[in-house]
Amino acid sequence: MHTFAVARAVHGIEPLVATEIRRSRLGVVRGVRHREVWFEAAPGADLTGLRTADDVLLAAAVVDGIGHGRSALRRLALAARSVDLGGLTGSGVEVSASFVGRRNYTRFEIEDAVGAELARPLRLPYHSRRDGARPPREAMSWRVTIEGDRALIALRLADRPLHRRAYKTDSIRGTLHPPVAAAMAALGRLGGAGTVLDPCCGAGTTLIEARALAPGARLLGFDHDPAALRAATANARADTRQAGVGGGAAFGWGVADGGRIPVAGGSVDRVLVNPPWGRQVPPRGLLARDLGPLWREVRRVLAGDGLAVALVHDGIPRGFALEEAVRVSLSGRHPVIAVLRKEGGPVRR
Repeated sequence: MHTFAVARAVHGIEPLVATEIRRSRLGVVRGVRHREVWFEAAPGADLTGLRTADDVLLAAAVVDGIGHGRSALRRLALAARSVDLGGLTGSGVEVSASFVGRRNYTRFEIEDAVGAELARPLRLPYHSRRDGARPPREAMSWRVTIEGDRALIALRLADRPLHRRAYKTDSIRGTLHPPVAAAMAALGRLGGAGTVLDPCCGAGTTLIEARALAPGARLLGFDHDPAALRAATANARADTRQAGVGGGAAFGWGVADGGRIPVAGGSVDRVLVNPPWGRQVPPRGLLARDLGPLWREVRRVLAGDGLAVALVHDGIPRGFALEEAVRVSLSGRHPVIAVLRKEGGPVRR
């Protein structure tokens, strides 16, 4: 027996989520929508291990004929009333809603219409998000999404969204969203990589996500900020402890300027990098004026057949050829995850 499940994702990496589902044999993909991958989960599959997904949900109802008018609220409420809630228990119900395009109703009206109907038969309180209210963490978490004329009502599978990684015990400003870091690692084709480098590692997210795909690699992270290195060290230690890893990948952290990376030329198989955007984290040191020194160093340390995967905002840096590009929506911007090889280097298939 298969279960209809939905993986939520950052917009742009939905195809990577679908690929992870297939490669991990977690289920059969049935469709891709805005920020969603719909799939039939394989019996007994542990869906909480999805790394490129923001969240994973169990579908309770799919509702067609959802228009832009306010009559849609009534239709959603009726659908929620018909959901099979057998066996569900909890301390309360909370709902988060979103939709694509303009509607003549708000997300809060959707949440209240659906939440009240879900909570009533369970005899549980419904916790609205209106006026900035925060539902209690232990409340049963439901989600409603609308795209076109089709709506989904679904229940979160885990006790918190998948993007809230347990290893993130420490953080800094501008830290990379873990599923995006996991997407970068997946695009990097890390199988067989001996050394993976992040010259602007921040809290270590990218390298920690990379370890899942390169368990035997040497993972090197450098950052200009000592506080970032302390966070990276703590997070890597937490991830190692939670995973019960006794060997395998080895982390190495150090304070260094992104314009002067302390490793030998041609010694790195993969570079994963999220350069400072200049919003939350301003460029410092040799990168204060521009990122040119960073890209020159990345090209220097990269092996001839190596790859760099970078989150870029201002086009492809000099000295590199583009192999693949994935545009994402992140923090109100639309950067590109670029898979790069050195100009003149071999094209990888």
